[in-house]
Amino acid sequence: MPDRYGALERSARTTMISWERVADLKADFGEDGFAEVVAVFLEEFDAAVAELGAAKDGEALARALHFLKGGALNLGFTDVGALCGDGEKHVRAGTAGDGLVDRIAELYALSRAEFLSGIERTRA
Repeated sequence: MPDRYGALERSARTTMISWERVADLKADFGEDGFAEVVAVFLEEFDAAVAELGAAKDGEALARALHFLKGGALNLGFTDVGALCGDGEKHVRAGTAGDGLVDRIAELYALSRAEFLSGIERTRA
């Protein structure tokens, strides 16, 4: 069932991560390069999500969401990327309601946990 921003509820999905995208990145960068990409992504994304609530105006929030959307989709965080993209559209249209930033933080935390767990399983 879609929420206000068009993202699918977790119960309706089997995964929030595009493991095909992750496999492509591993093939492109190798195991060590991929580990470095992941470390940089998680550090930057953690900080950017934490700072979303501090956006001074709608344009700043829309730019932050655009940045997050691109980063999320590049690393295979498909649901987070979709939610950030939908949120960006709503912010630019002036239709974003309360709870967007919290929903993104929540979905990112769930996706991050799934991603790290999946990465560990592929190493074993």
